[in-house]
Formats: sequence, C-alpha cells, structure tokens
Amino acid sequence: MALDVAHLRQWIGRQETLTDRVTHVPVEALSATLDRDDPRPQSGDVLPPLWHWLYFLPLARQSEIGPDGHPRRGGFLPPVPLPRRMWAGGRFQFHAPLRVGEEITRTSTIADVTVKEGRSGSLCFVLVRHEIVGPNGHALTEEHDIVYRDMPPPGEAPPTPPPAPEGASWNRPIVPDDVMLFRYSALTFNGHRIHYDRRYVTQEEGYPGLIVHGPLIATLLVDLLRRNSNATLKSFRFRAVSPLFDIAPFSVHGRPGEDNKVALWARNPDGRLAMDAEAVLA
Repeated sequence: MALDVAHLRQWIGRQETLTDRVTHVPVEALSATLDRDDPRPQSGDVLPPLWHWLYFLPLARQSEIGPDGHPRRGGFLPPVPLPRRMWAGGRFQFHAPLRVGEEITRTSTIADVTVKEGRSGSLCFVLVRHEIVGPNGHALTEEHDIVYRDMPPPGEAPPTPPPAPEGASWNRPIVPDDVMLFRYSALTFNGHRIHYDRRYVTQEEGYPGLIVHGPLIATLLVDLLRRNSNATLKSFRFRAVSPLFDIAPFSVHGRPGEDNKVALWARNPDGRLAMDAEAVLA
C-alpha cells in the first residue's frame, strides 16, 4: 500500500497533555496480575518502574473505536492506513520517583514519522515522546516506538527470530493465558482486540493465538530485575523482536554486567528471542 508520507508527517509536533492521579487500586491490581506478594500500597509509596502505564489511559468514546479495538486514527496519532499496529519498543530515563497519591501530568509529542519498505510491504514508524512531571518536577522521559504494517501475503511464514542469549543469572518461567492478558488489557484500558479476542486475532490478523502485550513483557522483565535487585533504575530500553502468544509458556531472563548495566530478555518456547532489553542502575 502506497503511503502519503508528506501528509502523515504533518502530525510531527502535535501535542496532548493529560493529568492523572497515582491511585492505589491499579497498583494493587497489577501486583496481583504479576503474581507478586506485595503489601497494600500506601500514599507516598514509590511507583515501580513502568507502572506509570496504569495511568493516562486512552478514554476514547465507544463510538470512536475502530475495527481493531483502538481509537479510530487521525486524532493525536497520524491516520496510518496500515492494518497491523504493534508496540515496537521504548526508551526511558527515570529522573525522580513517582509516588502513590500524587497528581501527575504527561505531555506527549509526535516526535517523528518515517516510512520504510520491508519484505512484506510498507512499514510506518511513529515516535512519541512523553514527559511526565510530578509535584517535585520532571520525573520520567519516555520514547515510545509504534510500528504499523500491512498484512503479510497469504501463506508467507514469519521470519525466524535469532536465538535467545545464554548464560542468564536470573530466570523466571511465565505461563500466559487469556485471563492474564485480559486483566492487563483492562488495567491499561487497552481495547486492542489482538490481546483478548481469539476469533479476531486468528481469523482477521492470522496469528496463532492471543498476543502478549509488548508493555506487559517489558514490565515482566523489569519485575524480574526487581525480584533480584533493590537497586534504583536509572534508564531502561526494550525492543520487541518477535511476538509471544498465550498458547505456550515463555520465560524472562537477566544477567548483570559491567557499568551497572543489566541485560534482560524474553525467550519464546523455541528458545528464540522475543524481546531484548537493557537496564542501567543508579
């Protein structure tokens, strides 16, 4: 599909600002979803890294929802006419902690829109930059990579991802199911049907099962770090390499390295790389 790149790039520089409050219940609910035995959150408790995704939820009216469950395109995000939309990766700088009970503000900016040609057709990448401010000033900078792509030709096999790294110091098996994915979708008010509608994801988009959310996998990687280290996170980056599905277990792994860096990755049931990530500790 030919894309009107000049038109899509007119969205560069668009901004939206949202204000929210770090309430208790979503924190407790995500803790339960991740199978953590945390005490009940109290006002003033530090919000764990990446749990800011529980706030600033996309509250589009039901009449504004598109066929894939996302808000119809052409509002804040550019109207990319490609059917598949995925969270491709992200980068984070943690400047100060967010705390339960605080009022927080997020300013989001469309930083770039680019189009590339892949072996299955056009790819459109949208870079969104989020700046989150709390009562004590600048708390978090996030760069969010969104990729839109066309449907693959019928019968085309997906590319084989590279093998996952070996030599992990930390390992945790994850058994995804439709309940886990539904709970995370509900917590983040994510209507994307690929995460909970099995008929849609298999018949309309041609995947073998429900797709595990990219942000959920990234959260599980940081959660693995939290289970094995009390260090404060200075920065984090992740890149989605291949999708994970609810039809088989996967695993998350970590290995501390030099210069306060920690390699993190998710491995699919075949031993292949699903997500690559790196954390830098303060």
